[in-house]
Amino acid sequence: MIYITQLIYVIAGQEEIFHQFEDIAIPTILKYNGRLTLRIRPTEESIIEKNMEKPYEIHLVEFNTQEDFDNFKKDEERKKFLHLKEKSIKSSIIIQGTKL
Repeated sequence: MIYITQLIYVIAGQEEIFHQFEDIAIPTILKYNGRLTLRIRPTEESIIEKNMEKPYEIHLVEFNTQEDFDNFKKDEERKKFLHLKEKSIKSSIIIQGTKL
């Protein structure tokens, strides 16, 4: 099992376009033995301490194998909508790990 944590920074004013991309990308995770286990939209009030910009959303996703995650990234249907991701996301940080 591998775990992916993604901090997503959306371009101001492009939130709806980001949501359109997520409407396609999130269900695609299931096709590749993955699960979106947590999706958070943090607020300033929910942050105890920070030394970085607050992300728009934080996702925690798990896949059974690295191959499943790689196949998700290569999904042809998802690729058709990457222009929405590129138009709406300023940057993202992906952290990959395993359960200890």
